[in-house]
Amino acid sequence: MITDALKIADRIFASRLFVGTGKFSSPLIMKKALDASGSEMITVALRRVDLSNPDDHILHHLDLQKCQLLPNTAGAQSADEAIRLAMLSRASSQTNWIKLEVTPEPRHLIPDSEETLKATKFLVKEGFIVLPYMQADPILAKKLEDVGASTVMPLGSPIGSNKGLKTKELIKIIISNSNIPVIVDAGIGAPSHACEAMELGADAVLVNTAIAIANDPILIASAFKHAVEAGRKGFLAGLAQESDGEASSPLSWLIK
Repeated sequence: MITDALKIADRIFASRLFVGTGKFSSPLIMKKALDASGSEMITVALRRVDLSNPDDHILHHLDLQKCQLLPNTAGAQSADEAIRLAMLSRASSQTNWIKLEVTPEPRHLIPDSEETLKATKFLVKEGFIVLPYMQADPILAKKLEDVGASTVMPLGSPIGSNKGLKTKELIKIIISNSNIPVIVDAGIGAPSHACEAMELGADAVLVNTAIAIANDPILIASAFKHAVEAGRKGFLAGLAQESDGEASSPLSWLIK
């Protein structure tokens, strides 16, 4: 059992696995998978949910006493559009948490760095807890931190690609330079990818597609839960450094 906790803004999280709600075959499967994941941070697309309606087909299946609802601005193509969605979200849900996504390129949903920084700066001044989805750009990460982002969320690879950490070396730099939590978001397609991100020192990972479209979303959600815990433990323990190889039980003491 992991005893170290993750703090974002004024909230403490025991789980370092954040989960999305898109692409599930049914709300019931979604609920069971979220329960199996142990996640305490659940993100929902503002374009797909009615936050003012507790009986919304997604909200109805979420236990908001146990998890933090994280509305996201998926689909926003500019800072102004993302800001408008965030304002509507706060008015209808009374939460000031927002996952900021500004993705003007519709096919691969690559985030617009300039517009993301602009929207983050504005929303922080308006009292939002901003978790921006971003390119794996160490310079941008520091700029987002400097304007008050509560985390940075660099992509591992394009959303929904399931290709894993194609930006690994850049993520390592972001982690080493960051004074706020780093959450690897997008592209994580297997529990091993999540474990790898945590072993690098990421504070959390966000997974959606890899869970939602699996043959058994409930089982793989559990697998991701344990992979994140294992990766975190590996990081805390201090991983052995790579070498050219050395016997684990040297025989030199036998040589006289």
